[in-house]
Amino acid sequence: MGRYNHKHKWEWKDYFYRVAGVILTTAILVALMPRERFVSYDFHLGEPWDGEALIAKDSFPILKSAEQLTAERDSLMHLIEPYFQNNTEVADSQIAAFHKAFDSECQDINAPGLKTYLTKQLEDVYAHGIVPVNEFERMQQEGTRYLRIFEGQMAVVRSVKDVFSSKTAYEHLMATSDGNPYPASLISRCSMSRFIHPNLALDENKSEQQKQEVLSMLVPYMGQVMAGQKIIDKGDIVDQYTFAVLTSLEHHEKERSLTMEERLFRIAGHVFYVLGWTIMLLVFFLEFRSDYLEKWRYANLICLMYIAFPLTAYALVSYTSLSAYLIPFAAVPIFVRIFMDSRTAFITHLIVVCVTCPIVPEPVIFVMTEAVAGLVAIYSLRDLTQRSELFRAMLLVLIASLVMNGSMNLLLGYCDDLHSVFFKDSITICGSAVLLLITYLLLFPVERMLGFTSSITLLELSNANTPLLRRLAEEAPGTFQHSIQVANLCAAVASQIGAKSQLVRTGALYHDIGKLHHPVFFTENQNGINPHTRLTNEQSAQIIISHVKEGLALAEKNRLPKVIKDFIATHHGTSVARFFYTQAVNKNPGEEIDPGIFTYPGPNPSTAEQAILMMADSVEAASRSMKDVTEENINALVDKVVNAQLEAGYFKNCPITFNDIEAAKEVFKDKLRTIYHTRIQYPELKNKAQG
Repeated sequence: MGRYNHKHKWEWKDYFYRVAGVILTTAILVALMPRERFVSYDFHLGEPWDGEALIAKDSFPILKSAEQLTAERDSLMHLIEPYFQNNTEVADSQIAAFHKAFDSECQDINAPGLKTYLTKQLEDVYAHGIVPVNEFERMQQEGTRYLRIFEGQMAVVRSVKDVFSSKTAYEHLMATSDGNPYPASLISRCSMSRFIHPNLALDENKSEQQKQEVLSMLVPYMGQVMAGQKIIDKGDIVDQYTFAVLTSLEHHEKERSLTMEERLFRIAGHVFYVLGWTIMLLVFFLEFRSDYLEKWRYANLICLMYIAFPLTAYALVSYTSLSAYLIPFAAVPIFVRIFMDSRTAFITHLIVVCVTCPIVPEPVIFVMTEAVAGLVAIYSLRDLTQRSELFRAMLLVLIASLVMNGSMNLLLGYCDDLHSVFFKDSITICGSAVLLLITYLLLFPVERMLGFTSSITLLELSNANTPLLRRLAEEAPGTFQHSIQVANLCAAVASQIGAKSQLVRTGALYHDIGKLHHPVFFTENQNGINPHTRLTNEQSAQIIISHVKEGLALAEKNRLPKVIKDFIATHHGTSVARFFYTQAVNKNPGEEIDPGIFTYPGPNPSTAEQAILMMADSVEAASRSMKDVTEENINALVDKVVNAQLEAGYFKNCPITFNDIEAAKEVFKDKLRTIYHTRIQYPELKNKAQG
């Protein structure tokens, strides 16, 4: 016996599966890894160049900055002259409508010449042109100076200032000037807005064509660097021009087509890089946790984490402009820590981050930030039993990530002040922390898909109001009380030796559910009547032994996790129903009694938690038959029961040490002394008259 020293003798197919898994995993990651080059030079405006002299390997254009291009584009926009068609029928129809309305509605207005004046004003407005309001406002926003007006085949260039919108046309009609002898109040009685409609319609095809011709004059570069030309020397200050050259060089390196040789070297680099980390991960499991490789659900969980998170980051970087920091990599150690252990969680997390880092612009900062986030997640979340624990872990991970990311940016000179540090990666890091809360929602599908059982699920199962436990309490109350006592003993031992306390407690609550099939045949549920008196020892033994099979059937029906079924199957191991076997031997002296009839189907315990349950179940059951409960008798009983199991070899396949067993025995003795401790007798109050 010993912790994690159980070695499985692998066959050739085991090696084949592992090697095939490494090759397949590497192929998937390499095939989907982004192919663009992640070229990045460390330079800052106004600071000296720290690298060696930089010589251009080939020619490339010097690109203008985004600010320059925007300014030049805005300047060119003034040259755009949109095309409008003049619909002369609009003016004729609206003027005719005005005449008709004036003759019928404005006869009482005593203003000679008003009709002639307003007609002339309408003719003048339509002669200049009325543009739809939205087009008029757009031209003003874009700074358009002129437009072209087509009437038939003739085109006239007119200033935007000389045309009207419906609003400005009405204001022009109502304006008081030297040439207007009529007050605005009098003109308003004619409701002139009814006769103002756009007569200029935008010709979208011609306007767009002319716009593209103007914008084609925009040149995106301002010069050329020739192959062999020195760009900058060590110690030179990066001025505005050199900054533009270095920025253009980065862009050129990323955009230029790779030669076939370069492509092959790049693919080889991807393969060896990913393959190296994959082998390192496999070697860790082979050397330190080979027991995980023997169970496919653990290997599948690691493969899922190892492939899913880098691929998600690859997709995010390749198809969006978002940062890889948005991926909640801290979920990797959380999942692995919950279902496996802390050391495995950190190693897996670190390798996943390293496989991802080549696609980020500043890989050192990325690795340091995510490594600290993973460590804090492991430290702060030993067991996920409450939602508040995940929220606390999320806050601690967020704080640690922000501090480390900001520190690395300041240390390496990527940011010059705290303001730029905060806005560089902090928004995406905060988003990643929020996404980390989704971990709680993903626990259940991961459990179902891979066959794990989390602490949250165990807590839910240990609730006495679950249908199965409530039924056990109602139909077999003695067994229910026995299960509770055993669960308490198991939890105390598990806490003492470092085993999984919640797991063994839950397993203990369900280990005897098979007794629901025939509860009255078990001593703890009997009330003065023992049905075994009418049965042979062989029949009684079979009924007692069948509670294991019935328990497994009931667990399957109620969809209990496999880990709970294992407790049901192993809590008696391959032990013998000693009471009925002894009676059969004593009743038939000289006859050969087949012990197989009285033997539980097993198997024997294979985990420390299962061994604890086997010991606790036997000790608690035996303690109920004690007639003289003393400290010496309790100690002797515990030693006798546990030593007998140890000598029978029930724990030889368990990762539990002799020291653990001795510690378990001490816990059993201490708890049983507390349970069976005789309370002191209270004195009776004497009569005062007797005093």
